[in-house]
Amino acid sequence: MDRLLSMTVFAKAVELGSFSAAADVFRMSPQLVGKHVLTLEQHLGIRLLNRTTRRQHLTEIGASYYEKVKVILAEVAAAEGLAAESHARPSGRLRVNAPLTFGIHALMPRLTEYMATYPDVQVEVSLTNRYVDAIEEGADVVFRVGELADSSRIARRLAPYRLILCASPAYLASHPPIISPMDLASHECLGFAYTELRSHWSFDGPDGPVTVPVTGRLMIDSGEALLMAARASMGVMLQPAELLEPDIAAGRLVHVLPKYRAPDRPLHLLYAPDRQMTPKLRSFIEFSVAVFGSGKD
Repeated sequence: MDRLLSMTVFAKAVELGSFSAAADVFRMSPQLVGKHVLTLEQHLGIRLLNRTTRRQHLTEIGASYYEKVKVILAEVAAAEGLAAESHARPSGRLRVNAPLTFGIHALMPRLTEYMATYPDVQVEVSLTNRYVDAIEEGADVVFRVGELADSSRIARRLAPYRLILCASPAYLASHPPIISPMDLASHECLGFAYTELRSHWSFDGPDGPVTVPVTGRLMIDSGEALLMAARASMGVMLQPAELLEPDIAAGRLVHVLPKYRAPDRPLHLLYAPDRQMTPKLRSFIEFSVAVFGSGKD
């Protein structure tokens, strides 16, 4: 017999006080209810119920077993509820945290597609370059650029983040030529706060990888602000392609050292391992992987 069904029948017989009452619930004969209980007793090697023609009552071990069975059946019901919920229509408030530049130039142009597909989801986006434990602060999902130091989150790897080195035509015309990455040591390099890009820039070139210490008088925690500084000919900058490509195409900036590629930075989507996989969360994870993947997870 199905042991889970026998446990369900046993629990109902205990709760209703008789085999006949349980039989009415399951639309089976009282004899079959008794057979389910007997099957459990034979499997366990213990007596669960003392039965007479007029009444029944739990044995001491039967009472303990019944309490455990209630927990098991509740967990089964919860699991089945989650399965049913996964097919439900995504709805409710979804809180998303992302770095500023990625959020403005990559996430926001595509977010309209997600919201059009799932009109019952309200999206609350928080953009910041400062490292915070956004999930602890209430975010459902977090986009994070760079190597992950925290392994306690579930991480979905997305397509890596590509960086480009550039400067304005006026800056390049008034400063020594940049022939190799080592020449950057004598240039004003616009530093990006909160990451290793504030002090060292790395490249892969014809002769292999090279890391250059960089310095500059201006340090900013915003890629958009760095872009304004580069347009004003204040120095050389190393920032994401999404931010710089429109200015490069318009001639406001020049791609410097195109034969030297800055190593791609990892991009992940994070969420807490104990976060319930609701339809809204599942739908956003699937959307993000489809749009910003693949990272070969």
